Amino acid sequence: MPNIVLFSGSSHHDLSQRVADRLGLELGKVVTKKFSNQETSVEIGESVRGEDVYIIQSGCGEINDNLMELLIMINACKIASSSRVTAVIPCFPYARQDKKDKVGTNCVISEGSRAPISAKLVANMLSVAGADHIITMDLHASQIQGFFDIPVDNLYAEPAVLQWIKENILEWRNCIIVSPDAGGAKRVTSIADRLNVEFALIHKERKKANEVDRMVLVGDVKDRVAILVDDMADTCGTICHAADKLVSAGATKVYAILTHGIFSGPAISRINNASFEAVVVTNTIPQEEKMKHCPKIQFIDISMILAEAIRRTHNGESVSYLFSHVPL
Repeated sequence: MPNIVLFSGSSHHDLSQRVADRLGLELGKVVTKKFSNQETSVEIGESVRGEDVYIIQSGCGEINDNLMELLIMINACKIASSSRVTAVIPCFPYARQDKKDKVGTNCVISEGSRAPISAKLVANMLSVAGADHIITMDLHASQIQGFFDIPVDNLYAEPAVLQWIKENILEWRNCIIVSPDAGGAKRVTSIADRLNVEFALIHKERKKANEVDRMVLVGDVKDRVAILVDDMADTCGTICHAADKLVSAGATKVYAILTHGIFSGPAISRINNASFEAVVVTNTIPQEEKMKHCPKIQFIDISMILAEAIRRTHNGESVSYLFSHVPL
């Protein structure tokens, strides 16, 4: 693959190395450091003039620092005369802040209507920094693609999820795919159709962010293996309550499969105390440390999907083919 340079940010070096190995490339030389006042400094250690540059940086860990590092790396490559800069962002930061949640009725503007749309701000920042193309995975809200004036490829972890289910759940033909909220109905119906099984969903009502008030199960899970599928889990209150709801409704086993395992705050202790056989996440976010404290957590390697997206983008081929046909 001539005229291509792959750089890794500091958020998830292991994933970047896996992608580089899949492509048969060496990671480009870059030095990232901080000044005493915590400003981020980036030095690109090789020529990128006329090169097709890909920078892998996930929205995890110290999110604000990693986002700023990504912006500086993009700008550094752009002003060094690279032909194109693609930001590969497996977990898009601020994706949950994609709309104004609370709008008043009867023409009365509520307090929530002054909330920012931070995902749009991040999109603007990436464009201004000089990004020509974005590759990401399982956006929390698909409308975020419309926040950009540059091409955005939103990859899906679904092929890897389907493969994991078939290889690791012996009773998968007697399973039911469950969405922990109404917003994930399209995701679970797609997986259920591919597996030729039924689906269910849980309607949840929140009192406030990260706190679920009430759950109602729609569907029959009795005497079946229930597989909860969602795009992300943060404090894990929702999926743990959902697991209890499924067990009380007669499910024989409960699995959770998530694209982005954020696992902040009390998440690990909640998973350890919940009724899961396993909580499976992709490695868009590093999971090694969390797996040490929670044996229920397993991960699916999605480096092949990202590597194939980079290869196809570099060669000018369609990336949409990856949505259902990537070989793992």
